[in-house]
Amino acid sequence: MSGSKTSEAVGVHVRIRGRVPDGAEDYAREKVLAALGHVSEPVLAVQVKLTQATTAVRPATAQAVVDVNGRPVRAHVAASTMFEAVDLLQERLVARLARARRHGGRASHHGAHHGARPHAGWDGARPEHRPHRQELPAGERRIVRHKSFALARQTPEAAVADLEAMDYDFWVFTDLVSGCDAVVHRDPGAGTAGVRHRVASLGPVTLGWGTGDGLAVSTEPVPTVDVAGAVERLRLTGLPFVFFRDAATRRGCVLYHRYDGHYGLITPAR
Repeated sequence: MSGSKTSEAVGVHVRIRGRVPDGAEDYAREKVLAALGHVSEPVLAVQVKLTQATTAVRPATAQAVVDVNGRPVRAHVAASTMFEAVDLLQERLVARLARARRHGGRASHHGAHHGARPHAGWDGARPEHRPHRQELPAGERRIVRHKSFALARQTPEAAVADLEAMDYDFWVFTDLVSGCDAVVHRDPGAGTAGVRHRVASLGPVTLGWGTGDGLAVSTEPVPTVDVAGAVERLRLTGLPFVFFRDAATRRGCVLYHRYDGHYGLITPAR
Protein backbone atom coordinates (compact mmCIF):
# COMPACT_ATOMS: atom_id res chain seq x y z
CA MET A 1 0.00 0.00 0.00
CA SER A 2 1.40 3.41 -0.91
CA GLY A 3 1.91 6.18 1.62
CA SER A 4 -0.84 8.29 0.09
CA LYS A 5 -3.39 5.48 0.27
CA THR A 6 -2.39 4.79 3.85
CA SER A 7 -2.89 8.45 4.77
CA GLU A 8 -6.25 8.55 2.99
CA ALA A 9 -7.35 5.51 4.96
CA VAL A 10 -6.31 6.90 8.34
CA GLY A 11 -7.73 10.36 7.64
CA VAL A 12 -6.43 13.78 8.57
CA HIS A 13 -7.88 15.06 11.82
CA VAL A 14 -8.01 18.88 11.87
CA ARG A 15 -8.59 20.94 15.01
CA ILE A 16 -9.25 24.67 14.86
CA ARG A 17 -8.85 27.46 17.37
CA GLY A 18 -10.15 30.98 16.82
CA ARG A 19 -11.91 32.40 13.77
CA VAL A 20 -10.36 30.14 11.14
CA PRO A 21 -11.73 31.13 7.69
CA ASP A 22 -14.21 28.93 5.86
CA GLY A 23 -12.59 26.32 3.63
CA ALA A 24 -9.30 26.26 5.56
CA GLU A 25 -9.96 22.84 7.11
CA ASP A 26 -10.53 21.13 3.76
CA TYR A 27 -7.61 23.02 2.25
CA ALA A 28 -5.35 21.81 5.07
CA ARG A 29 -6.42 18.19 4.56
CA GLU A 30 -5.69 18.45 0.83
CA LYS A 31 -2.24 19.99 1.34
CA VAL A 32 -1.18 17.59 4.08
CA LEU A 33 -2.27 14.58 2.03
CA ALA A 34 -0.21 15.95 -0.87
CA ALA A 35 2.81 16.20 1.45
CA LEU A 36 2.34 12.53 2.35
CA GLY A 37 2.27 11.44 -1.29
CA HIS A 38 5.85 10.17 -1.31
CA VAL A 39 5.79 8.43 2.08
CA SER A 40 6.29 4.71 1.51
CA GLU A 41 5.84 3.58 5.13
CA PRO A 42 2.42 3.24 6.80
CA VAL A 43 1.00 6.52 8.09
CA LEU A 44 -0.76 5.65 11.34
CA ALA A 45 -2.17 9.03 12.34
CA VAL A 46 -2.25 12.64 11.13
CA GLN A 47 -3.10 15.53 13.44
CA VAL A 48 -3.38 19.12 12.18
CA LYS A 49 -4.05 22.22 14.28
CA LEU A 50 -5.02 25.57 12.76
CA THR A 51 -4.99 28.59 15.07
CA GLN A 52 -6.20 32.07 14.15
CA ALA A 53 -5.13 34.69 16.69
CA THR A 54 -6.75 38.08 17.01
CA THR A 55 -3.55 40.07 17.57
CA ALA A 56 -0.14 38.96 16.34
CA VAL A 57 2.44 39.87 13.71
CA ARG A 58 1.54 36.63 11.93
CA PRO A 59 -1.81 35.62 13.42
CA ALA A 60 -2.31 32.39 11.46
CA THR A 61 -0.42 29.31 12.65
CA ALA A 62 -0.59 25.76 11.29
CA GLN A 63 0.88 22.66 12.88
CA ALA A 64 0.95 19.02 11.76
CA VAL A 65 2.10 15.87 13.53
CA VAL A 66 2.33 12.74 11.39
CA ASP A 67 2.89 9.26 12.84
CA VAL A 68 4.95 7.44 10.20
CA ASN A 69 5.05 3.80 11.26
CA GLY A 70 5.58 4.77 14.91
CA ARG A 71 7.91 7.71 14.27
CA PRO A 72 6.37 11.16 14.84
CA VAL A 73 7.25 13.91 12.38
CA ARG A 74 6.15 17.47 13.13
CA ALA A 75 6.01 20.85 11.35
CA HIS A 76 4.90 24.24 12.69
CA VAL A 77 4.63 27.56 10.79
CA ALA A 78 3.09 31.02 11.05
CA ALA A 79 1.88 33.44 8.37
CA SER A 80 -0.28 36.50 7.76
CA THR A 81 -3.24 34.45 6.46
CA MET A 82 -4.38 30.92 7.19
CA PHE A 83 -4.20 29.76 3.58
CA GLU A 84 -0.61 31.02 3.34
CA ALA A 85 0.18 29.21 6.59
CA VAL A 86 -1.21 25.95 5.18
CA ASP A 87 0.90 26.31 2.03
CA LEU A 88 3.99 26.85 4.17
CA LEU A 89 3.02 23.88 6.35
CA GLN A 90 2.95 21.61 3.30
CA GLU A 91 6.40 22.83 2.24
CA ARG A 92 7.91 22.35 5.67
CA LEU A 93 6.25 18.99 6.27
CA VAL A 94 7.67 17.67 2.98
CA ALA A 95 11.14 18.71 4.19
CA ARG A 96 10.65 17.13 7.64
CA LEU A 97 9.45 13.86 6.12
CA ALA A 98 12.38 13.76 3.69
CA ARG A 99 14.85 14.30 6.52
CA ALA A 100 13.20 11.58 8.60
CA ARG A 101 13.53 9.17 5.66
CA ARG A 102 17.22 9.97 5.29
CA HIS A 103 17.99 9.37 8.96
CA GLY A 104 15.59 6.47 9.56
CA GLY A 105 15.10 4.99 13.02
CA ARG A 106 12.38 5.80 15.53
CA ALA A 107 11.98 9.03 17.40
CA SER A 108 11.80 9.08 21.17
CA HIS A 109 8.64 11.15 21.45
CA HIS A 110 9.55 13.32 24.41
CA GLY A 111 11.03 16.58 23.15
CA ALA A 112 9.63 20.02 23.83
CA HIS A 113 9.35 23.08 21.69
CA HIS A 114 9.52 26.69 22.69
CA GLY A 115 9.40 30.18 21.28
CA ALA A 116 12.96 30.48 19.99
CA ARG A 117 13.53 31.94 16.55
CA PRO A 118 15.61 29.54 14.46
CA HIS A 119 17.77 30.92 11.70
CA ALA A 120 17.41 30.13 8.02
CA GLY A 121 19.13 27.11 6.60
CA TRP A 122 17.30 24.06 7.94
CA ASP A 123 15.41 22.43 5.09
CA GLY A 124 14.37 25.80 3.71
CA ALA A 125 12.95 27.09 6.98
CA ARG A 126 12.77 30.88 7.16
CA PRO A 127 12.70 32.71 10.49
CA GLU A 128 9.92 35.02 9.32
CA HIS A 129 7.63 31.99 9.04
CA ARG A 130 8.32 30.61 12.49
CA PRO A 131 5.82 31.29 15.30
CA HIS A 132 7.03 34.01 17.66
CA ARG A 133 6.40 33.94 21.36
CA GLN A 134 4.22 36.45 23.13
CA GLU A 135 6.20 38.92 25.21
CA LEU A 136 5.05 39.16 28.83
CA PRO A 137 6.53 41.35 31.57
CA ALA A 138 9.02 39.34 33.62
CA GLY A 139 6.88 39.68 36.74
CA GLU A 140 3.92 38.01 35.04
CA ARG A 141 5.75 34.95 33.72
CA ARG A 142 5.10 31.64 35.44
CA ILE A 143 6.12 28.01 34.98
CA VAL A 144 2.82 26.78 33.54
CA ARG A 145 3.97 23.41 32.26
CA HIS A 146 6.26 20.86 33.91
CA LYS A 147 7.07 17.67 32.04
CA SER A 148 9.04 14.81 33.58
CA PHE A 149 9.95 11.64 31.68
CA ALA A 150 12.62 9.02 31.19
CA LEU A 151 15.16 10.40 28.74
CA ALA A 152 16.05 8.39 25.66
CA ARG A 153 19.58 6.94 25.66
CA GLN A 154 21.10 7.93 22.31
CA THR A 155 24.04 9.54 20.58
CA PRO A 156 24.11 13.31 19.98
CA GLU A 157 23.74 12.61 16.24
CA ALA A 158 20.56 10.58 16.83
CA ALA A 159 19.25 13.33 19.11
CA VAL A 160 19.74 15.89 16.32
CA ALA A 161 17.79 13.65 13.93
CA ASP A 162 14.91 13.52 16.44
CA LEU A 163 15.07 17.28 16.99
CA GLU A 164 14.78 17.94 13.26
CA ALA A 165 12.05 15.33 12.68
CA MET A 166 9.95 17.00 15.38
CA ASP A 167 10.80 20.55 14.25
CA TYR A 168 11.83 21.47 17.79
CA ASP A 169 14.50 23.93 18.90
CA PHE A 170 16.11 21.62 21.47
CA TRP A 171 16.05 17.95 22.45
CA VAL A 172 16.89 16.52 25.89
CA PHE A 173 18.41 13.04 26.09
CA THR A 174 20.83 10.77 27.94
CA ASP A 175 24.19 10.46 26.21
CA LEU A 176 24.68 6.86 25.14
CA VAL A 177 28.41 6.80 25.89
CA SER A 178 28.73 8.82 29.11
CA GLY A 179 25.28 8.09 30.56
CA CYS A 180 24.93 11.80 31.43
CA ASP A 181 21.98 14.10 30.79
CA ALA A 182 22.50 16.25 27.70
CA VAL A 183 20.76 18.54 25.23
CA VAL A 184 21.20 19.28 21.53
CA HIS A 185 19.97 22.57 20.13
CA ARG A 186 20.10 24.74 17.06
CA ASP A 187 23.13 26.99 17.04
CA PRO A 188 22.22 30.69 17.45
CA GLY A 189 25.04 31.60 15.06
CA ALA A 190 24.04 29.01 12.48
CA GLY A 191 26.19 29.10 9.39
CA THR A 192 29.36 30.00 11.25
CA ALA A 193 31.94 27.42 10.20
CA GLY A 194 29.06 25.23 9.03
CA VAL A 195 27.85 24.51 12.57
CA ARG A 196 24.07 24.00 12.71
CA HIS A 197 23.66 22.30 16.08
CA ARG A 198 25.48 22.16 19.39
CA VAL A 199 25.42 19.68 22.23
CA ALA A 200 25.82 20.42 25.94
CA SER A 201 26.16 17.70 28.57
CA LEU A 202 26.73 17.17 32.27
CA GLY A 203 29.59 14.87 31.30
CA PRO A 204 32.09 14.30 28.50
CA VAL A 205 30.77 14.29 24.94
CA THR A 206 31.98 12.00 22.18
CA LEU A 207 30.87 12.89 18.67
CA GLY A 208 30.70 10.18 16.06
CA TRP A 209 33.27 9.90 13.30
CA GLY A 210 32.29 11.85 10.23
CA THR A 211 30.06 14.30 12.12
CA GLY A 212 31.93 17.20 10.51
CA ASP A 213 31.07 20.79 11.28
CA GLY A 214 27.32 20.27 11.42
CA LEU A 215 27.39 19.37 15.13
CA ALA A 216 29.77 20.81 17.72
CA VAL A 217 30.19 20.71 21.49
CA SER A 218 29.03 23.82 23.32
CA THR A 219 31.78 25.86 24.95
CA GLU A 220 29.42 27.32 27.57
CA PRO A 221 29.64 25.65 31.02
CA VAL A 222 26.44 24.07 32.31
CA PRO A 223 25.35 26.07 35.40
CA THR A 224 24.40 24.38 38.67
CA VAL A 225 21.35 26.23 40.04
CA ASP A 226 17.90 25.61 41.43
CA VAL A 227 14.77 26.32 39.39
CA ALA A 228 14.53 29.87 40.73
CA GLY A 229 18.13 30.44 39.67
CA ALA A 230 17.35 29.08 36.20
CA VAL A 231 14.40 31.49 35.91
CA GLU A 232 16.66 34.40 36.83
CA ARG A 233 19.31 33.24 34.37
CA LEU A 234 16.74 32.97 31.58
CA ARG A 235 15.45 36.46 32.38
CA LEU A 236 18.89 38.06 32.46
CA THR A 237 20.36 36.38 29.38
CA GLY A 238 17.32 36.61 27.11
CA LEU A 239 18.16 33.14 25.79
CA PRO A 240 15.34 30.93 24.46
CA PHE A 241 16.15 28.24 27.03
CA VAL A 242 18.58 27.31 29.80
CA PHE A 243 20.04 23.83 30.27
CA PHE A 244 21.15 23.46 33.89
CA ARG A 245 22.19 20.95 36.54
CA ASP A 246 19.54 21.05 39.24
CA ALA A 247 21.25 21.83 42.55
CA ALA A 248 19.00 19.39 44.44
CA THR A 249 18.69 16.41 42.09
CA ARG A 250 22.01 16.88 40.21
CA ARG A 251 20.16 16.02 37.00
CA GLY A 252 20.08 17.96 33.75
CA CYS A 253 16.94 20.08 33.29
CA VAL A 254 15.68 22.63 30.76
CA LEU A 255 13.73 25.81 31.47
CA TYR A 256 12.37 27.37 28.28
CA HIS A 257 10.18 30.14 26.91
CA ARG A 258 6.75 29.03 25.72
CA TYR A 259 4.88 30.67 22.86
CA ASP A 260 2.35 32.10 25.30
CA GLY A 261 5.08 34.07 27.05
CA HIS A 262 5.30 31.85 30.14
CA TYR A 263 7.87 29.19 31.01
CA GLY A 264 8.01 25.43 30.59
CA LEU A 265 10.22 23.09 32.63
CA ILE A 266 11.56 19.67 31.59
CA THR A 267 13.05 17.36 34.22
CA PRO A 268 14.22 13.74 33.90
CA ALA A 269 12.21 11.10 35.73
CA ARG A 270 14.18 9.70 38.65
